[in-house]
Amino acid sequence: MGQEVARVRMTPAARRVLEAAERLFYAHGIHAVGVDLIAAEAGVTKKTLYDRFGSKEQVVVEYLAGRDERWRAFLAERLEGAGGEGSEGSDAGDGGAARVSAVFDASRDWAAEYGAKGCAMVNAHAEIGDPAHPAHPVIAAQKAWMLELFTRLAGELGPGEADRVGRVLMLLHEGALVAHGLGVVPDPFGDAREQARALVGVRRS
Repeated sequence: MGQEVARVRMTPAARRVLEAAERLFYAHGIHAVGVDLIAAEAGVTKKTLYDRFGSKEQVVVEYLAGRDERWRAFLAERLEGAGGEGSEGSDAGDGGAARVSAVFDASRDWAAEYGAKGCAMVNAHAEIGDPAHPAHPVIAAQKAWMLELFTRLAGELGPGEADRVGRVLMLLHEGALVAHGLGVVPDPFGDAREQARALVGVRRS
C-alpha cells in the first residue's frame, strides 16, 4: 500500500465498530459522524471504541484501508477473467484492451453495489486535506496504485507512451467516479470506457 500504515487487530467488538463506521462515514461523511454515534450503532461503549482503535482517526484508517482491500480483490477477479495474455483467440493487444475495459466495467458494477455516493477515497480526500492525517496515505496510495495499474495496462499495448496513456486512462476513470457520485451523467463508466477503448485503439494502429 506504499507508505506503511498502522492497522488494528480486529476483535468481534472492533469489527462491529468498523461495520457501523463504514455505513455512517460513507452515508454522511467523516466529519459529520462522531464516535458517540459510531459506538451506539455498534452496540459498544465509547471506551471500547477507544480501547480497540485509540482514536477516531484510526477508525477512518481502517474504514478506507478495508474498502481499498475489497476493491483491489474485486478488480483482480475481473481482470483475471478479461482476456489474459496468451488467451486462446486473443493477441496481447486484444487482451490489454479487454483489461482496460474490464477496469471501467468493474468500477461500474462496484459503484452500483457499493458506491451510490461516489468514490469513498475521493469523498474522504475532500474532508481530509491534511497530509499529516493518518488516513491520508491510504487515500494517496490507493490512487497511486490505480495509476500504476493503468500505466501497466497501457504498457501491455506498447511501451512507447505507457506513462502518458496511463495518466489519460486514470483521468477518464477518476472523472467517471466523480460524475457517478454527482449523478450528472447517465452512464459515466460506459462513456469513459468507450473513450478509453478509442484511446488504446488509436495507440495500436
